Amino acid sequence: MNFIPKKQKFKKQQKGKHFNRVIGVNLLNNLHFGSIGLQALESSRLTSKQLVAFHFLINKFLKKIGRLVFLVFPHTPVSKKPIEIRMGKGKGNVDHWVAKVKYGCIICQIETRSIAFAVKALKLAKLRLPFNTRIVYSK
Repeated sequence: MNFIPKKQKFKKQQKGKHFNRVIGVNLLNNLHFGSIGLQALESSRLTSKQLVAFHFLINKFLKKIGRLVFLVFPHTPVSKKPIEIRMGKGKGNVDHWVAKVKYGCIICQIETRSIAFAVKALKLAKLRLPFNTRIVYSK
């Protein structure tokens, strides 16, 4: 299971502006689908491999007790030139896909009756992410 888009309008993209800046209010900073969630405390990139590891760990822990909803998806392709290739000759091939995660963004939400069980799952899953996160609860 990979998190890769099925269809893109363009095969390659430019990096875009610096995504560590926070502009305005992020719409993904409230819990809508679950009772507990994981919020990013830093801006970073999240690769599809990291998302898959995160997804498998939480589903293995939750089994059928809860429902997991992801709010981030890797839509941005990152290209890379092969090793020992001279400069020039155009842009490299797509190497992997990333999701740009901004500060304060909710990465995933879990809907379950057992909050303690979901907290354990999220604490284990936090180790799979390359940036600082915190666990948030619905009010």
